[in-house]
Amino acid sequence: MLFSKRRNEIVTSEDALPGRDRPAFAVPTRHAVLGTPLQPPFPEGVQTAVFALGCFWGAERIFWQTPGVYTTAVGYAGGHTPNPTYEEACSGRTGHAEAVLVAFDRDQISYASLLKIFFEAHDPTQGMRQGNDVGTQYRSAIYYADEEQRQAAESARDMYNEALERAGFSPITTEIAPAGPFYYAEEYHQQYLHKVPDGYCGLAGTGVSCSIPTSSEADDGLLEVAQTEEEWRRRLTPEQYAVLRQAGTERPFTGEYVNTDDDGIYRCAACSNPLFDSLKKYESDCGWPSFTDAVLPEAVDLLEDRSQGTVRTEVRCARCDSHLGHVFDDGPRDSGGQRWCINSLSLDFDQR
Repeated sequence: MLFSKRRNEIVTSEDALPGRDRPAFAVPTRHAVLGTPLQPPFPEGVQTAVFALGCFWGAERIFWQTPGVYTTAVGYAGGHTPNPTYEEACSGRTGHAEAVLVAFDRDQISYASLLKIFFEAHDPTQGMRQGNDVGTQYRSAIYYADEEQRQAAESARDMYNEALERAGFSPITTEIAPAGPFYYAEEYHQQYLHKVPDGYCGLAGTGVSCSIPTSSEADDGLLEVAQTEEEWRRRLTPEQYAVLRQAGTERPFTGEYVNTDDDGIYRCAACSNPLFDSLKKYESDCGWPSFTDAVLPEAVDLLEDRSQGTVRTEVRCARCDSHLGHVFDDGPRDSGGQRWCINSLSLDFDQR
């Protein structure tokens, strides 16, 4: 019974193994495939992400094969025991998940792109298992480095959860938590499937596409940002200009996208920057298109607005500084509690 419990519940810090002050083994200095350092410091511009998606052998290979990734390493994250060994992690008594450290060059690949790879590479609905690999160490998890990563991870999870539920899957169980210490695994496990090409890989995705915008998708179809207001006037209709450039508001229930439910991405009508996913759109009965979140935190800027005698939060396109609408804290509680109230005139729609 105790063994069964350990396989399905993360051990508490009180019951976890004590671990040790320093690693019980040496860690290789260089990546066996990429030739880059496994441990920091990394070059300027290289950021890190930590993902857990089942057995780390196959998970690491997916990321080292991804262009823009500087280095990868397997290890143990999200638990209590300092400097665990593989046998200790597999006992279920450390609280750690088998994880992959991904160091990536943000100028070449975005964190959103890594999230897409993460979600599509495994089944994030299985709780404390991944396929035939059962135990808390095989759970799905994202350990974020900062607030930007947290928001992006939660947004991606929510969007993918809706897609999976439409396809008949159970809700996502992926743990999203701050990145604590990452303890490197033994040399034997580092780049294992390079050393043993026919070795075990238990990863299998759901077959459902994770449609969050990636860096390459976000660049497709972008319009050049106008340099003067006169240029904006020539490009936009008078109605669009009044909303986008003069922070106007269209009359409620008159916009093109108030009641639409087509599948796709809503872009800025001024510069075509991807802003909102239809998976985040919902009926709020307020008279304007409403969303629970933006596609990515960096897609929009949020500003304090005192223009109507009250304090509101204005939403602007981060790329061209055009007015989109406002965000309020009266949205669906199970989706974060926000209502992004956006003018139809501020949007164009790309069907998926």
